[in-house]
Amino acid sequence: MDELVFTLPTDPRAQPLIDDLGRDYDERYGLNDGIPSSFELRRYPAEQFAAATGGAFLLVIRDDVVVAGGAFKRVSASVAEIKRVWTNPAYRRQGLARIVMAALESAAQDAGYTVAELTTGARQPEAVALYLSLGYSPLFDLDGDYEEISYLSFRKELAGALREPQRTGSPQRSGSPQRSGGPQRSGAPQRTGAPGRAS
Repeated sequence: MDELVFTLPTDPRAQPLIDDLGRDYDERYGLNDGIPSSFELRRYPAEQFAAATGGAFLLVIRDDVVVAGGAFKRVSASVAEIKRVWTNPAYRRQGLARIVMAALESAAQDAGYTVAELTTGARQPEAVALYLSLGYSPLFDLDGDYEEISYLSFRKELAGALREPQRTGSPQRSGSPQRSGGPQRSGAPQRTGAPGRAS
């Protein structure tokens, strides 16, 4: 059974996510003004993904292996920005990204957010397809030149988000996968044609 654990990016268990996202960003986007695209992963302090500051950082663990993850951080009292959505390359095409997104949206609702925003990059068509399939509205022309647009932004109203915030402890719910820990948004480099903040 998969376990959903809310933690921080400084958790040693998060290192596979951070390392592989960095590899992916650098392979897809190369250097940005001489700086590796993976620098995006160091753009935000870990505390921005902590529950105390309105964030969350999620790992999906299966048999002691981190198979997927994602995060969100506070934009405003009503808006959370999803970031760092990742699936272990050895476990792709199993619906894990959808599990991560559902868990992040649920935790964001528990935190009182009514809107989720995210941004992905021009060279991540699989991320674009995922977010469209999950009901995110593109804030760009789907028929436009993605390289020219560069940052592909999306927005979604969170269903049932008007319930009372629950920020103490973990956002537990019944059913599978199992969730543990308390909530503590997927990201990519800021550059022309760069990956966005949620892929």
